[in-house]
Amino acid sequence: MIEKIGFMQGRLSPMIGGKIQSFPWNSWQDEIVAAKSIGISIMEWTLDQERLYENPFMTRAGQKEIASLCNKNRFSIPSLTGDCFMQAPFWKVDDAVLCEKLKADFNAIIRSCSNIGVEIVVVPLVDGGSLDDIQQENILVDFLSQQQNRLNELGVRIIFESDFAPMELNRFISCLDADVFGINYDIGNSASLGFDPLKEFKFFGDRVINVHVKDRVRNGTTVPLGHGSADFSTVYSLLKSHGYDGNYILQTARANNDQHLEVLLEYKKFVQNGFR
Repeated sequence: MIEKIGFMQGRLSPMIGGKIQSFPWNSWQDEIVAAKSIGISIMEWTLDQERLYENPFMTRAGQKEIASLCNKNRFSIPSLTGDCFMQAPFWKVDDAVLCEKLKADFNAIIRSCSNIGVEIVVVPLVDGGSLDDIQQENILVDFLSQQQNRLNELGVRIIFESDFAPMELNRFISCLDADVFGINYDIGNSASLGFDPLKEFKFFGDRVINVHVKDRVRNGTTVPLGHGSADFSTVYSLLKSHGYDGNYILQTARANNDQHLEVLLEYKKFVQNGFR
């Protein structure tokens, strides 16, 4: 039975502006209590570029409140998804001043992770953050390589969610130290892109540090678990064979009629029972 199941922040709140994922400004505290009520004690924080420095994750007062809520509820936030990096990727900016500002944002986020005890930062190299050419890749890799010692000191690992084909992702991640950098495996995104899990895990299975659980149709949108193109049984078998012992983060389809807690509980049971 799988025990290390968490959820993506916002999945227990109403959608904001029709977005499937965004920071729940009015209910982030309530989500922690709600998750505990259904036996989930792990959450992945999400950061947007908009109002970045107002997010409680980035303020001293907010960090104290987060720590207090986690201690009170025996709750943990081991990872963060940086949607902000996808919304404003420094590796795709031509303006030198803006590029340096976005790099400074990156470093400020890492400091906040260290303050709170978040050990994993997901950098999405998809959609707006997708690497379009080798120049963008070099900018990203050079900057992160320069940060490696600092990341080590702060106890933070950077992992990538990517739309690269398996062989290309292996080439990319092989350029970076395995002690600091790894892969976030998104089950639904890989299914939507038509990737073969056997080939994926052959090329980078030993670099997977975090798993996002979702289902998507081929070349399409997110759907309830078990209703899309994801081959959950094969993925689960491959994760086990590679000795994966990390978290399974529910980044699942949103509930209808605001039945977020009930639907997340169903998804939790689906994963808990070995994706059945």
